[in-house]
Amino acid sequence: MAHPRLSIVIPAYNESARIEDTLERVLSCVQQRGWDAEILVVDDGSVDDTVAIVGRWMEHHDRLHLVRNRGNRGKGYSVRNGLLQAAGEIVMFTDADLSAPIQEAEHLVAAIDVGADVAIGSRWLEKQKQTIAQPMYRRFFGRCFNWVTRKVMGLPYRDTQCGFKAFRREAAQTIFRLQTIEGWGFDPEILFIARKLRYKIQEVPVTWGHDERSRISYLKDGMKMLTEMAEIRANSLRGRYDEAIAAMKDTSAMVTPQVDRVDSIDHVEHVEAR
Repeated sequence: MAHPRLSIVIPAYNESARIEDTLERVLSCVQQRGWDAEILVVDDGSVDDTVAIVGRWMEHHDRLHLVRNRGNRGKGYSVRNGLLQAAGEIVMFTDADLSAPIQEAEHLVAAIDVGADVAIGSRWLEKQKQTIAQPMYRRFFGRCFNWVTRKVMGLPYRDTQCGFKAFRREAAQTIFRLQTIEGWGFDPEILFIARKLRYKIQEVPVTWGHDERSRISYLKDGMKMLTEMAEIRANSLRGRYDEAIAAMKDTSAMVTPQVDRVDSIDHVEHVEAR
């Protein structure tokens, strides 16, 4: 079976209030622009009607699929689980709030088409593209976190945390099998791994609008992410990423695996990524 051109992964946890609007916007864009694309919603143990709503939409859209985590595992786990099951030649993830309009995916795909292995959306390369600015306190904490990330992790990117990233399929299958962070702080780790593997990473300015319903707490989650960054650095110094990369090569794990499609809420596949 031929791979679709693009896979769009949407992590979701208790998103019943906005998931229908998200699906409407994504599916409409795919249809209007003629994209050869599949959409995977990854449910992270929701206790509301998220799964039921996605199930109803799946009845009318054969390229909409559902992946269900075993309980509430975190955004990083959800993204990994979805991208490892995605069948597209290019795979990407976007936040359920669509702060970056899904139409902006064309810019990520274009970057990969001209040679990038990884394309990351950026809110800060062209700040004038922000349609709804973040509150001052969020901008302050966000910029501080990004500065610390660049210094501690050695990442040269203006925006590591934007939830809008795309990958060549082969790159994603390698990067996300090496990922260890399952919470909010997974973004710096996947970029750190990509650089270690010498993948070409392109930062792409995208239109972006702040959503007041964002669940991230810059105090609580920010402290957790700083702890996770320290964990990433420690793992690197201990050689754990190098060992894992060598093990993958030895076992031919870098070969893209075949996975079953997720076609209904009664047929759900799960991939353990580690």
